[in-house]
Amino acid sequence: MTHHDRLLIIDFGSQVTQLIARRLRELNVYCEIHPFNRVDEAFLKAFAPKAIIFSGGPASVYSEGAPMPPRGVFDLGVPILGICYGQQVMMHMLGGKVEGGHGTAEFGKAHVTPTGERLPLLEGWFTTGDEQVWMSHGDHVSKIAPGFRVYGTSPNAPFAITADPARRFYAVQFHPEVHHTPKGAQLYENFVRLAGFKGDWTMGAYREEAIRRIRAQVGQAKVICGLSGGVDSSVAAVLIHEAIGDQLTCVFVDHGLLRLGEAEQVVSMFRDTYNIPLIHADESALFLGALQGISDPEVKRKTIGRLFIDVFQKHARAVGGAEFLAQGTLYPDVIESVSFSGGPSVTIKSHHNVGGLPETMGLKLVEPLRELFKDEVRALGRELGLPAGFIGRHPFPGPGLAIRCPGEITTEKLDILRRADAVYIDQIRKHGLYDEIWQAFAAILPMRTVGVMGDGRTYDYALALRAVTSVDGMTADYYPFTHEFLGETATRIINEVKGVNRVFYDCTSKPPGTIELE
Repeated sequence: MTHHDRLLIIDFGSQVTQLIARRLRELNVYCEIHPFNRVDEAFLKAFAPKAIIFSGGPASVYSEGAPMPPRGVFDLGVPILGICYGQQVMMHMLGGKVEGGHGTAEFGKAHVTPTGERLPLLEGWFTTGDEQVWMSHGDHVSKIAPGFRVYGTSPNAPFAITADPARRFYAVQFHPEVHHTPKGAQLYENFVRLAGFKGDWTMGAYREEAIRRIRAQVGQAKVICGLSGGVDSSVAAVLIHEAIGDQLTCVFVDHGLLRLGEAEQVVSMFRDTYNIPLIHADESALFLGALQGISDPEVKRKTIGRLFIDVFQKHARAVGGAEFLAQGTLYPDVIESVSFSGGPSVTIKSHHNVGGLPETMGLKLVEPLRELFKDEVRALGRELGLPAGFIGRHPFPGPGLAIRCPGEITTEKLDILRRADAVYIDQIRKHGLYDEIWQAFAAILPMRTVGVMGDGRTYDYALALRAVTSVDGMTADYYPFTHEFLGETATRIINEVKGVNRVFYDCTSKPPGTIELE
């Protein structure tokens, strides 16, 4: 991203670091998250950030091996904002003091009181008195570093807001990135304005830069694109086709784990609407055979990922020696699949399309969406002219119904699941709720339950319905259907889908759950 000012987020392991990036992207500021242990002097010189944010994190600055940035970060002459643990790092490294112990912790909602001194970072704050914020800290700053002044206090954080305006160093003990800090977005907006960002990172600009990068990376080589039919891979395919034309061939792998009628819809759209060369690879026997007897979700995902590679490798040879494989990998995929770039946060689950390619495959990756969140991909899709109805489709995972079928996968269970899911989505559309929901699906549970139908005993599968609202897939809340809707939907599924006699609704948020069951 050489054509835009860049903001660097140094990650110390907070579970909400990604929300910082979301807030900045909403301000049309390009930013990247990098873990503290990958940021050294050479990295800082190469990245050349216009501003830096230190994330929160679970550590104590006095713990052995506590996460720290390189000391040279304070000599760059750029604005720095420290958040929670990031504030404590700043104070610790610049001559202040941090303490822990009984009575210093603060978790949940708190109120910050202004000291009365004006600070441009807080423009729009304290207009009617104290401000609500979200605290999550055990240690606290007990002595501020030389040059800093106090601009806000809370009951357990006497230095809740501190700053050294001359050096443009700012530090807050709370988390402005979460929605429980109502004016947090205003604070970030003030920070990037003070740093001199133009706010010019738009989807139009991204499209142009992505096309240039694709052409520079690929040259005259051929590319195959793994097309799932979902929004991500479809946007990637249309973007790459715009960049290199008929050098691209899409490979739509029908792995036998698609929804009802999905294959026909995808093939029709790409062949008829976009005229992109497309291979429809029916590999259902291969995938379902390999998954037989497997119930562990990580093994399922890794098996599917390996087989995708095998299929792509076969078709790369068929199209005359493709040198690149294109995928619709997104930023949240990368964050969840790995401790990002070797950073301190934990792996949540493996994504089938993350982790690189086997050296024996002989293909190099093209991932033009790897820096984007889901809503940004939709914006790029609109920029590229994809149909609105298609862009608004709910996400569908690459492993397909495999991860909506906990336990062993069988053709019987897949058939039941397809038909039940179709009824559920039809109900959502019929009630005009589809566009209010981020993602909705049915999952077949690894259990049978006793029921009674027509005065006879049944012993059939139980089904779980899932629907969530979200912005970027990193966090999610369950959708609050009415009991009438749930009752009507359960009745339709049980009456119309043979093999189901019980329906549950999953009302778990993310966290603690994930959106998919596996």
